[in-house]
Parts: sequence; structure tokens; C-alpha cells
Amino acid sequence: GPGVGQAIAAHPDIDMVSFTGSTRGGIAVAATAAGTVKRVSQELGGKSPNIILDEASLEQGVINGMRNVCMNTGQSCNAPTRLLVPAELHDKAVEISVASASRARIGDPGSENTTMGPLVSETQFNKVQGLIAKGIEEGATLAMGGPGRPDGLERGYYVKPTVFGNVSNDMTIAREEIFGPVLCVIPYDVAIANDTEYGLAAYIWGEDLEQARKVAAQLRAGQVCLNGNSGDFSAPFGGYKQSGNGRESGREGLEEFLETKAVLGYEQAA
Repeated sequence: GPGVGQAIAAHPDIDMVSFTGSTRGGIAVAATAAGTVKRVSQELGGKSPNIILDEASLEQGVINGMRNVCMNTGQSCNAPTRLLVPAELHDKAVEISVASASRARIGDPGSENTTMGPLVSETQFNKVQGLIAKGIEEGATLAMGGPGRPDGLERGYYVKPTVFGNVSNDMTIAREEIFGPVLCVIPYDVAIANDTEYGLAAYIWGEDLEQARKVAAQLRAGQVCLNGNSGDFSAPFGGYKQSGNGRESGREGLEEFLETKAVLGYEQAA
């Protein structure tokens, strides 16, 4: 917790801190660590876009994205919680998202039949509920879910899988990391994908691979997954901007924990 974290970050005999958590927590760790000029490697929050380039990729891309939004009840830093689609595909994207989210079986995480359990705490439950209410207040179209617990689950920190349509990128639900199973469907261009303080991950779906590569090159995100490719532990994972400055996995992940030393004259002339 904060007490132990502060002691570790401030301790003069600790050379480096690796932190995974919220952007707010990462700022606190870095500020405390600055007093001893120690290295801090951070993997922080995200608001990752899932970009659909064409209608041919719409159904697969939306279903895959919605499944990832609901995974771990949305408590994943790289969850693709912003679905960016061409304006003419918006309504169909919302329809597919709702159908996909409706398949979630919410309940006791110890049950084999459950696919989505509760949130981790009352604090997180209240935060998610507040942001869902904020989305409605700011004019997004509630297509599924909404405030309150799912029917039949009156106890526990359960939330409804929620889909918002007609979201503009200046709305609170499009800007803040919700850390819950809440999807925002946004008509897009590449500028909207980059218009976030986060830059952890991005997802692109498109039949034209060369077009997908060109869009990927324009994104300010540390890891971009094309057409469902993900989970390669030989590739570095980490963010741009307020999603952090460290890398996990791959060669880069190991190099985070190394320091360079130059020894001059190591090989003396005979």
C-alpha cells in the first residue's frame, strides 16, 4: 500500500522501483523517488482505442474488443474501452457490441458458469457507477447496462456491462480510465485515437494490412495489435505519455533492470 510504497521509493539503498498501477499512483512514486535520484519504471493506466477500418472487419473486431472490455470485469490497464468506427458503421457497431456484451454471465466468480465477477472494492464500484452516471449526464446514448447492479445480484460489487453510443471524445467517459466493463463507441479519425493523455495500447482491425500498418505508425501507443494479434511475450509492453515510461517483456523489459557501465582500458595494449 501507500505506506510501504513510500518507504521503498524514498529508501536510499534501493536503486530502482518498478511500479504497476494508476497514473496517480505512478506520479506519487516518481515524486518520492526523485529525492534519491533512483530510476522508476512505470506501467500505468490506459484508455486504449479499438479502431475498425472497414465493414469487413467490423463484426470480428467489435466482438473481440467487447470480450476484452469485459475480461476481469474491465479491470485491465490495456482494455480497448474506446471503440472507434467510421460514422456510417456506428449504429451497427453499437448493435454488435450490445449483442456481445449480453452474452456475459455475471455472478459468483467461483462458479464454472460465470464469465464476469464483481469489481475489486466498494471504492472502485462507486467510481464506475459515478462515471456511468456522468456519461448519461453528458449526453452519450446508453445502449445497454447503466447504473446499479445486475438483476438478482443485490449484494457485492457487481456492475452491468455497459455500452454507450454517440460518444464524443471530450466526454468524461472517453477521457478517464473507468476500470470497469464500460465501452464507448466513437465515430473516428486518427486524431481522435491519439487525443488522450494515455498511450498504453491500441487495437486495429482491417482487411488491408498495409493500411492498418500505416494507421499503426501514426498512433501514440506503446503496443499496437493488428487484427487480434496479442500476447507475445517476446515483444515489449509499456506506454507513451501518462501510461508510463517503462517496458515489460522482450529484451527491452530485461534492459529496464540493467545499468550501463563503461570500463575504459579494460583490454590493455601488449
